[in-house]
Amino acid sequence: MSDPVTETAKGPRWALWLPLGLFAAFVALVMIGLFRPASKDVASRFVGQPLPEFNLPAASDDRPGLSRADFTGKPRLLNVFASWCVPCAVEAPQLAALKDAGVEIHGVAVRDHKPELAAFLARNGNPFARIGADNLSVVQVGIGSAGVPETFVIDGKGVIRHQHIGVITTDDVPKLLAKLREAEQ
Repeated sequence: MSDPVTETAKGPRWALWLPLGLFAAFVALVMIGLFRPASKDVASRFVGQPLPEFNLPAASDDRPGLSRADFTGKPRLLNVFASWCVPCAVEAPQLAALKDAGVEIHGVAVRDHKPELAAFLARNGNPFARIGADNLSVVQVGIGSAGVPETFVIDGKGVIRHQHIGVITTDDVPKLLAKLREAEQ
């Protein structure tokens, strides 16, 4: 005959393995997170929405400022950039290629100064038809941009049709051209 007090103190055998199983599940979740990290991109919730009203002063002496009214008639790119942004310099050749393909590109210079911006454009080229100075990031936040560089496809009615987060690579140029063609319809 077994002693009921001894069996109750022992408990079921599986209870001995429960802490080890929980620890193994925790380790598995951590490993999954390390090998498949979540995306750090913050997509704009304004894709499909019209640009907000804005009127930015000129950020450069050789280009006019930028306003909401400059986005009518045909699709254009809106590039959010800064002279202090290293990735912005990296995407400069791709912006030049887009300009050479006939794309009109407007720029929003975020928290920048004219002398630094002029030096940046002299080093990297100036593909912009207009550049607005967004010193307080009002337009950047208003269109849902989380950082620089970011590029938006804006249709001829001023509606945001596509957001490209990060540096434009050579592989992205045909994709952006296709998004601009889609925005024509």
